[in-house]
Amino acid sequence: MQNFRFYVPTDIRFGTDRLSELPEALSSIGKRVLLVYGGGSIKKSGLYDKVQQQLVKGGFEVVELSGIEPNPKIHSVRSGVKLIRKHQLEVILAIGGGSVIDTAKVIAAGVFYEGDPWDLVVDSSKIKQALPIVDILTLAATGTEMNRNAVISNADTKEKLGTGGAELLPHVSFLDPTTTFSVSKWQTAAGAADILSHLFEQYFNRTKAVQVQDNIAEALMKVVIDFAPVAFENPDDYGARANLLWASTLALNGLVGNGRSGGWTCHPIEHELSAFYDITHGIGLAILTPRWMAYCITHDPSTHEKFAKYGEAVWGLTGDSQAEIARKAVRTTYEFFEDQLEIPMTLQKVGIETTELVDEMSQQAVVHGELNTDGPFVRLDEEAVKSIITSCFEEMTLN
Repeated sequence: MQNFRFYVPTDIRFGTDRLSELPEALSSIGKRVLLVYGGGSIKKSGLYDKVQQQLVKGGFEVVELSGIEPNPKIHSVRSGVKLIRKHQLEVILAIGGGSVIDTAKVIAAGVFYEGDPWDLVVDSSKIKQALPIVDILTLAATGTEMNRNAVISNADTKEKLGTGGAELLPHVSFLDPTTTFSVSKWQTAAGAADILSHLFEQYFNRTKAVQVQDNIAEALMKVVIDFAPVAFENPDDYGARANLLWASTLALNGLVGNGRSGGWTCHPIEHELSAFYDITHGIGLAILTPRWMAYCITHDPSTHEKFAKYGEAVWGLTGDSQAEIARKAVRTTYEFFEDQLEIPMTLQKVGIETTELVDEMSQQAVVHGELNTDGPFVRLDEEAVKSIITSCFEEMTLN
């Protein structure tokens, strides 16, 4: 285990009926608020009206930025920065999932940067200061509510990149499982796949003596596997939604990743798919992840031990060898996404019908994700990434 610092001062307000605390949470930071949200879902659910009642009650001056898209775009960040400067706003209130909160984070940093906010995405070292953020989470997926990360897309350059800094940590996050009851089956499945992918990216790693982190990761994986199908079939099941929501937060707040070195793989590859085709991030991860796993165990036998451990601890699998258990684990992961969450498991089924951009996406993934280095669990060059993406156009046949 390597040296690390774990300092995550986000004030988590978990549970039902906590919105009465919103005026107090905001007042300690500022009275002039930029309210950031996506489409009409929070208005249909009644959450928007409940928040507005609290804002009026607290006497806040509010300016709105709506229409934040999935795979959030840099133009929304630029708009938010302009609004804050024009109205001299003091705090950002973000209502939504990861796209909305990530947008709020880069807006918060962009206010204190004189150049184009896209610079802060390309080079996180330029982030020096940020406006405080309060969020009300409506989707269990990204973990952004308790971490320093954000991902933003640039439609002009066909790039989707991550950035981060301690300055971007939300000050207060409201996590009410009932706000996720209205999440569709599609987004429930995508969110579960995203949570699992965050855990996989940290768990499949070469750092030694990280049993604490591995055991936490395995426990969180089992929670998602147990409760995602329940929430999928019974969206108003409070216990299932609560466990998914808290698992999402804990999966990427540092508990699993701190003390490790190394890089991620499936996220950088998927970022290229959604940058070029704007597909749903979690669905892309579900399609890619079992193919990446299959590539690992096929091309690098040294991975069998960790995949077997995953199969035994998370799925309860047995076999005569580590290689056999590893194969079963990959197949079981694929079947979970396909059968339990009804995720379409080929790229054609999510609208990517041609392989013409595979070469370009593979090249970009290797560069942006630093995949051809010693960081990732298995080193990948452009040909390896190309083979993984290409395999996503066919049903997986690993025995």
